[in-house]
Amino acid sequence: MVSRMTPSHTRISKAVIPAAGLGTRFLPATKATPKEMLPVVDKPAIQYVVEEAAAAGLSDVLMVTGRNKRPLEDHFDRNYELEEALHRKGDESRLAKVQESSDLATMHYVRQGDPRGLGHAVLCAAPHVGDQPFAVLLGDDLIDPRDPLLARMVEIQEQHGGSVIALMEVDPAQIHLYGCAAAAPTGDDDVVVVSDLVEKPDPAEAPSNLAIIGRYVLDPAVFEVLRKTAPGRGGEIQLTDALQALAADPALGGPVHGVVFKGRRYDTGDRGDYLRAIVRLACEREDLGPDFRTWLRSYVTEEM
Repeated sequence: MVSRMTPSHTRISKAVIPAAGLGTRFLPATKATPKEMLPVVDKPAIQYVVEEAAAAGLSDVLMVTGRNKRPLEDHFDRNYELEEALHRKGDESRLAKVQESSDLATMHYVRQGDPRGLGHAVLCAAPHVGDQPFAVLLGDDLIDPRDPLLARMVEIQEQHGGSVIALMEVDPAQIHLYGCAAAAPTGDDDVVVVSDLVEKPDPAEAPSNLAIIGRYVLDPAVFEVLRKTAPGRGGEIQLTDALQALAADPALGGPVHGVVFKGRRYDTGDRGDYLRAIVRLACEREDLGPDFRTWLRSYVTEEM
């Protein structure tokens, strides 16, 4: 097996966040508001993702956006009028919260003019990323900051080179909802070597119950593979297809490893899971949790 380390073992510093989707599952709320700006308790979902990247040491963030996504840029920019108003009121607590989003990372933006899938969105990042490994974070998956998945993935990539994907064990009956990995164990309990990837397989034909979740650390060789990748499911360029090619032939860009995540993940990809994520996060907040849990117990008891 070929193992290609990163040039001069440079610390990964760049993250790419695809955010050009239309959010059709949340209509009509997303008719004029980007789905990434929908609040999860009191922060937009996208801020949790940028915070995760920053916590893993990725200080350079490129957001791949589309039409009607200007609020994303505004959220991570300074709002001097609001900040001055809060300062005059002496409301330092809210002022700190407003400034927090603009201080997280150095933000960059590029438009995906023709939305042709996740693989195409990643390819839009090629001029910014250059020849360095980089992370990709999807906004539908929120990872609890107490479970540093991304930092572990960066560590594995720096050890072995190539690319690293996040995997999670799911009920075999649900594997058809995910990309699925065929994998072999390594000396680390939470790390596997990926030999094949299948997009949304029939449960009877799935090679495992290891589902791909929305975190990747990629070798820049993925760009050349994506340029040659034909549209797949839904007529879109699939990142899974490019990673499958890399897994099948490590000489293209190093091996593909997987980190099997057993921590806390909040899925905001559909309405039900979005509501459950809000409830779970609110229950765990020190400022909201005690009162909210008391109310929730009472509400559930009365309704049941």
